Amino acid sequence: MPVDVYGVRHHGPGSARSVREALEARPPDLLLVEGCPELDGIVHLLGEPDMVPPVAGLVYAVDDPRRATFYPLAHFSPEWVAVRWALARGVPVRFLDLPATHAFALEEAGAPPTREAGDPLATLAAAAGYDDAERWWEDAVEQRHDSPAERFDAIREAMASVREADPRPDDDPGVVGNLRREAWMRKVLRAAVKEQPDARTAVVCGAWHAPALVPEEFPPLSHDRPLVTGLPRTKVAAAWTPWTSARLSYASGYGAGVTAPGWYQHLFDHLSGERPDQRDLATTWLVRVARTLREERLDASTAAVVEAARLAETLSIVRGRPSVGLTELDDAAQSVLCEGSRLPLDLVHSRLVVGEELGSVPDSAPVVPLAADLARQQRSLRLKPSASVQEVDLDLRRPAQLDRSVLLHRLAILGVPWGVPADTGRTTGTFKESWRLEWRPELAVDLVEAGVWGTTVAAAASARAADRAEGSADLAELAGLVGACLTADLPDGVTAVLAALDARAAVQHDVPALLHTVEPLARTCRYGDVRGVDTARVRDVLVATAVRACVGLPMACAGLDEESADVMGTAIDGAQRGLALLEDADLDATWHLALERLSAPEHVAGTVAGRATRILLDAGRLARDDVARRMGRRLSVAAPAPQAAAWLEGFLAGDAVLLVHDPALLGLVDRWLSDVEDAVFEDLLPLVRRTFADFSKAERRTIGERVSRLHGGRADDPAPSLDLDLEQATPAVLAVGRLLGWEVARGGAA
Repeated sequence: MPVDVYGVRHHGPGSARSVREALEARPPDLLLVEGCPELDGIVHLLGEPDMVPPVAGLVYAVDDPRRATFYPLAHFSPEWVAVRWALARGVPVRFLDLPATHAFALEEAGAPPTREAGDPLATLAAAAGYDDAERWWEDAVEQRHDSPAERFDAIREAMASVREADPRPDDDPGVVGNLRREAWMRKVLRAAVKEQPDARTAVVCGAWHAPALVPEEFPPLSHDRPLVTGLPRTKVAAAWTPWTSARLSYASGYGAGVTAPGWYQHLFDHLSGERPDQRDLATTWLVRVARTLREERLDASTAAVVEAARLAETLSIVRGRPSVGLTELDDAAQSVLCEGSRLPLDLVHSRLVVGEELGSVPDSAPVVPLAADLARQQRSLRLKPSASVQEVDLDLRRPAQLDRSVLLHRLAILGVPWGVPADTGRTTGTFKESWRLEWRPELAVDLVEAGVWGTTVAAAASARAADRAEGSADLAELAGLVGACLTADLPDGVTAVLAALDARAAVQHDVPALLHTVEPLARTCRYGDVRGVDTARVRDVLVATAVRACVGLPMACAGLDEESADVMGTAIDGAQRGLALLEDADLDATWHLALERLSAPEHVAGTVAGRATRILLDAGRLARDDVARRMGRRLSVAAPAPQAAAWLEGFLAGDAVLLVHDPALLGLVDRWLSDVEDAVFEDLLPLVRRTFADFSKAERRTIGERVSRLHGGRADDPAPSLDLDLEQATPAVLAVGRLLGWEVARGGAA
């Protein structure tokens, strides 16, 4: 049986062209392609007109979808060209690599991954005097125009030399894995020969494996049989999934990856002659560069394109290259179109050199039910997946846009991050959301994995939320999950999470944990009406949790060390922000009563007592005179300086307004610092500096000016008199009055 072995680069346009020419010259009766045999059952879909590269074969373990392998295919992939050629002519196509059912089981058992001898292309490039493997491959293979048989013979001989020079021993784990794969390939090839002795078989595989698949050079069967006998198995499934040009630039699946998919697509189109309007490789590429620069509002004239094309061709001749390559085109574009600057070229690099294409698969392709439901919703909501980043602004007052938001929030709960929340800008309203959408091929695996929770996005998200709630003891996480379920419109999820939260909070004695729950729940209650959801049950849980926290707060704040006091202060701040959103008089009264029991006792840590005092002052529960007396006691000479500094830090808490506008309080602080002994002041200075570091420069400057007016640091001394010229100030006063809408007459009253 004649066997033709075509060793290729998996994403090489020259290899793709050579494979097509070789198949035309020697039409096979059977085509064998490197890839796992699980794809045999769906390989016919590659012939469908709706199958548009880049796409990838996805093979995953049913019980653990995270164990998955991708087999990407682009227009310029030799495998894509070979399979499409065969399907169009009715030639059977099979895959001959080690089945994934064995590969995943071996991986689970701890078998090391298959590894080639470093980078064989880099080895060959170095031998040819190149320091860039990509450039060597393009010169030596992609740009060759001799017969395909000669090209593949040369590749096979070169790889055979590299394999012979492999320094690794035969028992190296990476070598063993590679030998197992090749033994399985030979097993499939032997079976094909036995099945049809007179048929011609074509094998398309990675160049590294080509020397091992020539039948005349097969090792004895006794060498291969132990490598492929008794292998473990696991249940797997296969599907086709859209891929992106950006992901083609990464090594995945069988280790293939190219740095410039967009350029290789252009090169393949030019070499294959599929586009009749293509004339010159350099000119057509630079026309695309110029067009893209213009889209970015950068000048790029037709004359400059012609000049750049001539420069690229000249550079290729000077450098001894067989044809213009991407390096020459980049250099020419930078010199002529970008006037020597690399920045404009970098601006369009990802769009051209890498590409932004997202493939598509036919509706008849097998997918998990969850993926099918998502595709249906994407169509109905007009949210088309794209490989490029899309900024989407949603107005939640519009039903269609609210539905989009709900879908994205549900996917986030499922762990399918198609959309990431973005900054909404200067708006402070609650009716606007901004998302950054980018479809990545890995999301297909996320959907498969999330499929265990349900067959629709809504059902799966509810089940996933309930499972997370059941396994979590973190009250803050549960409170956040409540909000997530409400924004995702998951009533069943809300019920399950609230039940778990209520049960955990009822037996929770950690007061900071209870306090951390208040703010996310309060935010949910405050803004839930934007989405038209019922938050009554959430409010009940919030009130119960807040009351529990208030009851335990005084005892929990006794005898705290510095670190614990900081944790408690942060929790109190969060609870205060949350309760301020609710405007619940009864709950506020309970909260303030608990804080009053913290603010006065000496045994309460300074940070906590100071923060409680400040909250009560802002709420009008303490008069300024009472606060001044407490500050005077806390900052007295008799009080330990570190505790006094901690109280001051809690009291000010990043807000300098009090010290700016209340000279009495500022005088107390100034007097305290002035009376501290020198030896203590050195230890105290870092603590005070940390307190004032949270203030803005303008606030610190204003405080300094106020202090400079205090004589001897005494708040009761009169401020220095100001010599004001009221006559000169009158025009400014009148102008301000007019701006404020007052009727002011010169020399009269408003």
